[in-house]
Amino acid sequence: MAKDYFHELVKEALIKEGWLITHDPLSLKEWDPKWEIDLGAEKIIAAEKESEKIAVEVKSFLNESFAYEFHAALGQYINYKLGLGQIDINRKLFLAVPLEVWETEFQRKGIQFSVNNLNIRLIVYNTETKEIEKWIQ
Repeated sequence: MAKDYFHELVKEALIKEGWLITHDPLSLKEWDPKWEIDLGAEKIIAAEKESEKIAVEVKSFLNESFAYEFHAALGQYINYKLGLGQIDINRKLFLAVPLEVWETEFQRKGIQFSVNNLNIRLIVYNTETKEIEKWIQ
């Protein structure tokens, strides 16, 4: 599968925050042989002495039609969340979106309604500083 334009940027930002990239990509072959989430990562939580595991689907939203890309991302997110729920229930799925898109498109009423009602976890990344700005759960 083709990697998203900002795939490496998000991967490096996660590493800067102390995440260990365990999968690039994370295959859901037990659920569907062709499904792959962009990244799988793990972080040791010292206080609890256990690990937190995440899966990250990176999106750039560089297409001319935000609506088309958003609908595609939503479909992927829902399917990946269902698949993870069957094969890796402890791994939390996140959709990574650029800060510029978060500040504009993701503030629209219909987009916010969808994100909130579908319980979509977001990572907002800054393409200029190459850092994660927000974790929204």
